[in-house]
This record gives sequence, C-alpha cells and structure tokens, in this order.
Amino acid sequence: MAEKMLKFVKIGQQSPPKRDTSERKEDFNEIYKEFIHEKALQQSSRCSQCGVPFCQVHCPLSNNIPDWLKLTAEGRLEEAYQLSQSTNNMPEVCGRICPQDRLCEGNCVIEQSGHGTVTIGSIEKFITENAWSNDWVKPILLKKEKNQSVGIIGAGPAGLACAEQLRKKGYQITIYDRYDRPGGLLIYGIPNFKLEKFVVERRTKFLEESEIKFVQNYEIGKDSSLKELREKHDAILIATGVYKAREVNIPGNDLENIFSAMKFLTASNKKGLGDKVEMFDNGKLNTEGRDVVVIGGGDTAMDCVRTSVRQNAKSVKCLYRRDRENMPGSAREVSNAEEEGVEFIWLSNPKEFKGVNKVENLIVDRMKLDEPDESGRRKPIVKENSEFQLKVDIVIKALGFDPEELPKLFDEDKLQITKWGTIKTDFDTMETNIPDVFAAGDIIRGASLVVWAIKDGRDAAESIQRYLELKTKQTQKVA
Repeated sequence: MAEKMLKFVKIGQQSPPKRDTSERKEDFNEIYKEFIHEKALQQSSRCSQCGVPFCQVHCPLSNNIPDWLKLTAEGRLEEAYQLSQSTNNMPEVCGRICPQDRLCEGNCVIEQSGHGTVTIGSIEKFITENAWSNDWVKPILLKKEKNQSVGIIGAGPAGLACAEQLRKKGYQITIYDRYDRPGGLLIYGIPNFKLEKFVVERRTKFLEESEIKFVQNYEIGKDSSLKELREKHDAILIATGVYKAREVNIPGNDLENIFSAMKFLTASNKKGLGDKVEMFDNGKLNTEGRDVVVIGGGDTAMDCVRTSVRQNAKSVKCLYRRDRENMPGSAREVSNAEEEGVEFIWLSNPKEFKGVNKVENLIVDRMKLDEPDESGRRKPIVKENSEFQLKVDIVIKALGFDPEELPKLFDEDKLQITKWGTIKTDFDTMETNIPDVFAAGDIIRGASLVVWAIKDGRDAAESIQRYLELKTKQTQKVA
C-alpha cells in the first residue's frame, strides 16, 4: 500500500534491525537485516520533500534522494531503482558502506529539526536488492559498438564506474587489474560483515555480461608498460587506488607480528572466499586467542578490530591519538565495535614496540589536545610522564594509505605526480600530463570514500568520451 509523504512527525526514525551481538560475533555475515517491504515504504514516507534537499547536496554523486524516497513510499519500486542507479553505478554498495551519518543522513533536514533522519542508506540498499531479486538489473545492450577502445587500469570502484558509463556509450572496454578478482578494496579490503562478497561479484558479473573484458593478474610496469598499453587503446584511465601502508616509525617497528591493515584484511577476506592463505593457516595473520592492538581511528581500523573479534581474539584494543569526537571514522562503526567488545583507548599514541624477535609489549603515551593545527583540528601532544604498557601478541597498523612509487610503478618517467605522490591531474577534465591518459579515484585524491571514487569514475568517463569524440572529428577532417 502506498504511503503519503511528510510522516516524520507521526512515524519515528527506524533502521533495519541489527543481528544480536552474540550471534553476529560468531560469523562474518552482514550485521543489518533487510528492511521488509512495509517498513521501507513507511520510512521513505518520513521524507519532508525539502525545497532545498541537503541530503542530495551533501552526496558526492548528487543522488536524487527525495524523488526516489517518494517513489518508494508510493510503492513504485522499479522506478525508484531506475532513478537511484541513474546517478550511482553501485547503489547496493553505497547503501551498505557509505558513511551516511557524515553525508546524506547527517544533513537530513528533519534530523536537524530533531525528528531523526530518514534512514536513506538502508532504503537505498532495499531498493537495489529488490531490483536484483526482480531481475530489473539488465546487462548493457548496444545497438552499435564503436571501434574505439579504452583501457582501464584498476578494477576498483572508480575503474568499474568509468567502464560501465563508457560501455553504455558503445566503447570497447578492457579492465586490467593486478589481483585475481575484480573489485579492488571492495573485495579484499572491506570485510563481509559490512559488504558481503556476492554483492561485488554480482556487479562485476553484470559488467562481464555487458561485454566488458577483465584481464586479471596483470600488472602495468611488469606485464606491460603504460606506453605499450597506450598503443593498444585510444584512451587510458588509471584508477589503481592507493595501497602503500603508512608507517609508525618508532623503536621496535622491525619486530615480528606487526602487520599493515591491508595485509591483515586481505588474508581474512581471501580466507572467507575459500582461498588457501599460508600466513593465515600457519597462525601468523590469525588473531584467535591473542591480545590484539589496532593503531588508528578510521574505518579501516574499525574493520580490523571487528575482524579480530570474529577471529576469536582474546582481547581487542584500539589506540587513537585524539578523542572520540575527533575520530575520522564513522560513529556508527565505532558503536558497532564497542557493542562487540572492542576496548577503545582514546588520546593514546604508540611510543615503542618491545619484545625479543616478536612484539610482546607496547609502550604507549597518553595524549592531550592542544591548539588547532593548519587543518583546523586540535593537535594531539604528549602528556609528560604519562606512558603505560600493554601486553600484545599482534599489532595491526591502520594509519591510512599512500600511493605506491609513481611514476616508477608504471615504467613511465613522463607521468607527473604531486608532492603527495598522487597523479597530477586536471580535476575539471581528469586528464594527466600525458595525452590520452586520464586518472580517477584515490590515485588522484588520496585515500577517500568509495562514493568519491564512483563520482570520479563517472566524471572521467564523460571526459574520455569528449576526448574520443574530438579525436574522431579530427581524424575525419584529415581524411
């Protein structure tokens, strides 16, 4: 039954129920249950249909949220899906992992007025899952294929979004990726309890059925140079993401059992996918029965602590140098971690790893917040004579990611980079300094959100299309 809008005064905010903590700690399945049909319609009807929809304004993709909420409330679910996917190549992914509390939901007008936000992310997930269930998601069918091709380096969200957009325009697309499965961080970096892998595999299968070619286990700079790839295609997009772990340079950093977040999460995700993972199987990257300390305060740190809980760690602690209010990660993820038994030690910073061969103890400084730095955030400084010691069997460093060694990585000296090591790009056109080479996603903006990668991929597709159309016109003039 269709719902009327503006029901936020009578109907309270409600999210899909979470699975019981004791149950969800025992597996890697997603923790939120699906919205049932009636509840999705009811929650959609709470939207106030603002004249200026701040939810849309604060969405990197400018998703037309009020309109697809209205369509959902009216029971017009296929139309809601079509509108949702018109601006977002992966609504089922964003509905699960976007930090809605910082973006659309955090800026919802009725949230600001004290009535509680519309649970936009959960409804977005509901709409898309409903579409998949009803076979409304169809492969791209072309009336005519163009004779121009685009090579995309990286099968993460930016590369996949760009590939889909260009395929819709008729271009031949080949995606090259160094890993054995497409998806990038969606497959190997994000745990199943936030994003089950069938969701990503289903999306990449849709792209394959749309005749987008995937070349896996293929590394530019080793299997071919960027120059050689340019000779095969009319345009290139670099969308490799950033994977180089930031270090904590303190004494004892060379001890064993100190790992980067990506190494730890990749091992866990590969194991979940049924792969043989030697370092997990021999116990090195398995936290079962061990005292674990995770260093960092972002969403990757939350992924690490919650993964450790599910591996049956003896204890899991998270060190962060600022306080809870200044934590960069999702507040929702922090709450989920606390519910699952993770201990947060706020205003703390590692000082020294101690042990014989492998880490056994961690010396920690207590911190306090000083005056704001150039970023506007209060700078953490060490409290004098405040150090304390933690017993630890395994340390996971979740301090963020930097680009790998560019331009050496692609065997292309001409490729210009910024002072941060990212690819230097014109953000209006997504072009690099090399003709016919574009770039998108984390490799140009640094480690960021999946939704921004999708946005960049879509913008790059538009620029590549303009470039190739101009190239065609110039060729026709010469002819």
